[in-house]
Amino acid sequence: MLGTMVSLAVCLALYARMTTALPTISAVGSKFFTSDGNQFFIKGIAYQLVANDPLIDTKQCQLDATLMKELGANAIRVYHVDPLADHTGCMQVFADAGIYLFVDMDSFQTYIKLDVIAWNQNKSDSFKQVMDEFQKYDNTAGFFVGNEVLNGLSDSPAAPYLLAAAADLKAYRDAKGYRPIPIGYSATDSAPLGSLLQDYLACRSNVSERLDFFSLNSYEWCGSQTSYATSGYMALQHSFEDYPAPIFFSETGCNTVPPRDFSDQTAIFGANMSGTWSGAIIYEWIQEMNHYGLISYGPFASNALQQGTTVIDGYPRQGTPTPVTPDFSNLKAQWATISPTGVALSAYSGTSVTPRPCPPSTAGGWAVDASLPLPTIGQVETPAASSAASAPSPTGPRPAGTAPSSSAADAVGSGSATSTTASGSAAQFEHNVLVFNEGSVAGCLVALLTIGLAVLVLL
Repeated sequence: MLGTMVSLAVCLALYARMTTALPTISAVGSKFFTSDGNQFFIKGIAYQLVANDPLIDTKQCQLDATLMKELGANAIRVYHVDPLADHTGCMQVFADAGIYLFVDMDSFQTYIKLDVIAWNQNKSDSFKQVMDEFQKYDNTAGFFVGNEVLNGLSDSPAAPYLLAAAADLKAYRDAKGYRPIPIGYSATDSAPLGSLLQDYLACRSNVSERLDFFSLNSYEWCGSQTSYATSGYMALQHSFEDYPAPIFFSETGCNTVPPRDFSDQTAIFGANMSGTWSGAIIYEWIQEMNHYGLISYGPFASNALQQGTTVIDGYPRQGTPTPVTPDFSNLKAQWATISPTGVALSAYSGTSVTPRPCPPSTAGGWAVDASLPLPTIGQVETPAASSAASAPSPTGPRPAGTAPSSSAADAVGSGSATSTTASGSAAQFEHNVLVFNEGSVAGCLVALLTIGLAVLVLL
């Protein structure tokens, strides 16, 4: 009888979870849509409190998610996670707050480097572990295969490896029967690359060899005196018009002219850009040495102060979040006035989008022949020394989770990730919860019937 009561309790918990689940996100043509048919626009925050994984402390996630909801956020970007840890608590907390996750799949050991360019089995297996873990959650909205790997024309030999990674992971996703969670790339806003990279990543005729989305880390709009025309956003809009996949700002929020008023949000979500762009992710949640933070967990103590993962470089990494004034309230005010309606999925034909023309290979310029097959797993290329990156990115590939300004680099992720393994029983329970199917329904019905008969006997 006790076992039956436990089964009923689990069934009721499952029912409560199912009735509060967020609609899932998918990429259709050039836009994101929810599973209930509405276009999805990102109002996101970069969220990486600690180097290894900010999604394993449920209490901290609850504190942050509550304030993010007040801010008006509906998404976070997390740069590094431990795929072996248990993320059930944090992912449910964010789901309850209506917040989706875009997560980078690489680590400091597995990101695509420029000195020896490769997509090998070790990288593939590591990225797939992240997918295996986070595909379980309805509020996982997208995966990144790289962050600012290319920063100049001499880095172009790495571009086919990004597509090889995306193609490999999309094939794995589909073979495993996972829902089609979009897989994309976060690029540096680099003038030398111009439209070459974005076009190459969306030009192949086989859709399985193209990205599901493209995003840009851009810090062009700085201060209240900047406008749509003077910021460079007008040029970006022209460059991405009719792009065949969803595009958005994966980092934005220039801080060179404080305080940040986030007036660029009215352009991104306004008439000039919202037909092309799917929103923006603001850098970043936590206040650090680079002064991009929207909140702090306490006063700065000392540059030399280190207390495990709770205080790094003098900045507390946990506790009750307190808004940074006036940046937090400025962003909150901007987002409160922005409600793009977009287009309903039922009225949208994603089949009308067409691949971009592939950029030609030129001597001393773009060095990729798009007609060649993508690299195979284990294939390696050692190109010439890569070019210097344009600000605000450091030279060479910028691993996800490192600071966007080389002059004020605090590098949340400066250090190697460590592994925290979830208990087998917890992981198995979460798996059982997420594969709630016809057999589970039958089990619940049996439990209910058994308890009903027992009550009749007692009467």
